[in-house]
Amino acid sequence: QVQLEESGGGTVQPGSSLRLSCKASGRTRLAYVMGWFRQAPGKDREFVASIIWSRSSISYADSVKDRFTISRDDENTMHLTMINLKPEDTAVYYCAMNKIVANLARQADNYWGQGTQVTVSS
Repeated sequence: QVQLEESGGGTVQPGSSLRLSCKASGRTRLAYVMGWFRQAPGKDREFVASIIWSRSSISYADSVKDRFTISRDDENTMHLTMINLKPEDTAVYYCAMNKIVANLARQADNYWGQGTQVTVSS
């Protein structure tokens, strides 16, 4: 099993920055790709960004490209650095992990964290 724990959410004003973190533990050798998803009130959960464990490939949703940066360090922790936040970025942000790249974005058999709330409001 894999356990994922997010941190770093909060309430900020438009134009501000936040950094989310996701700590992976357990059988992390099962992982090949990690990513971030978000779910706004009344909407489906959507893909935000992903990174292959070897850092050989990174992908972003068009809505966050140029504002969000995904990264990981060598201690099984993934980060999402968000700048120039907008009210439409308000959502619960979830960390996810999968051993198959295509399955992560399809949300098929992902391991999930519990989510962290990000609220962007003036």
